[in-house]
Amino acid sequence: MFGPLEFIMAGVLVGFCVGITGVGGGSLMTPILISLFRIEPHIAIGTDLLYAAISKFCGSLVHAKKLNIVWPIVIWLAIGSIPASFATHWVLDNYLSQSSSYKAVLTTVLGFMLTLTGLSIMFRGHIERFFNKFRQANTQDDMTSDLERVNLQAKNKRVYIVIMGIVLGIFVTLSSVGAGAFGIMALVLMFPNLPMIRIIGSDVVHAVLLTFVAGMGHMTSGNVDFHLLGWLLCGSIPAIVVGTLISSRLPEKLIRKILGITLFALGLNFMINPVKAKPVAKPETAMMIQSTTHTDIKTVNV
Repeated sequence: MFGPLEFIMAGVLVGFCVGITGVGGGSLMTPILISLFRIEPHIAIGTDLLYAAISKFCGSLVHAKKLNIVWPIVIWLAIGSIPASFATHWVLDNYLSQSSSYKAVLTTVLGFMLTLTGLSIMFRGHIERFFNKFRQANTQDDMTSDLERVNLQAKNKRVYIVIMGIVLGIFVTLSSVGAGAFGIMALVLMFPNLPMIRIIGSDVVHAVLLTFVAGMGHMTSGNVDFHLLGWLLCGSIPAIVVGTLISSRLPEKLIRKILGITLFALGLNFMINPVKAKPVAKPETAMMIQSTTHTDIKTVNV
């Protein structure tokens, strides 16, 4: 039986890795909760979504203060992702929540997203060098881009941004993974000459909105454990600060490779061996059944 200390230590581990590498907490926290602590997949995903929203909120404030956010990109992403998140949650709640395939769907999608995330982490250097070729090709004209030009580019590509938001809304709601790594990758593809810091800032703000909405949806279905959430935050928030402060002194490339391989292996495991059991009764229901059983036993004894 796991207690607060174990959950705090998990928060410390994830927060420290996020502080050093910048890897999204969702890709680490959810598999830890499911594989190590044996938390039900829907509870782990719902709790992790709110965990991600709260932990990333502080980062979004920093980006907002430094004017690193392209608001038209955030708005068009949200126009696609938030309705998609609501629709995905509605399908889960009304058609899959009592199905024997509920956990299998969640863990299979989670495994797919973790596998892609692991690959993107392991080959991040190669991916960045590939995209840098496109950035360098147009530096003469595009490095002088001002805010109005960026906003115009976002307006011209709003259909693609909305479609990207829809994809993110579906997969993040199903797995709690993807708002960070895949959001950044897609934005780099669409805006190859936009400074990376503005891409990251815009993606972080959108991730806060999406994970909060998706987390609230899971909360309405009883898929959030607030005690677990509190202990995880107690451990991770200080660890994120510490990891960020000492990140320059640690071998980031080695840590990234270890994380990438670990997430890739976990993803394959979830896809090959998805959880197939039907969702168990909610804690309140289980307690009522147990209480009724004890009452019946006492009555028989009397």
